[in-house]
Amino acid sequence: KVSIYDGKHHPVDSKEVAFRAAGREAFKDGVKNAKPVLLEPIVNMEVTVPAENVGDITGDLASKRGRVQGQDILAGNFIVIKAQVPLSEVTQYNSQLKSVTGGRGSYSMTLSHYELVPPNVQQQIVAQYTKKKVSE
Repeated sequence: KVSIYDGKHHPVDSKEVAFRAAGREAFKDGVKNAKPVLLEPIVNMEVTVPAENVGDITGDLASKRGRVQGQDILAGNFIVIKAQVPLSEVTQYNSQLKSVTGGRGSYSMTLSHYELVPPNVQQQIVAQYTKKKVSE
């Protein structure tokens, strides 16, 4: 949201296009000076897997910048792994989970909060955006 608090109107030089251009430049300057940061959505995940797959799944979640919060034991030799993981890391998790568990695992996720994107990941995102922008 942007609010304009002051402006001058001149009967000859004040055109709508001039106000739009000035607003665009002011916004770009404001964003640059505000020291913007990238935030990413973090999801709470509950991954239900056979006990023999717990090590593989916790390792996989850790490799995705996930933080395991705990585990619950269920009947039938199943374990529920509770973790917080960046959403960008688990958008295709269904196929990965099926592969590791032979189709016997399941998961659910809900949005938890937003966190700063780590510097190394920020650099990758900016590089991808810059590459895309140049190709347009």
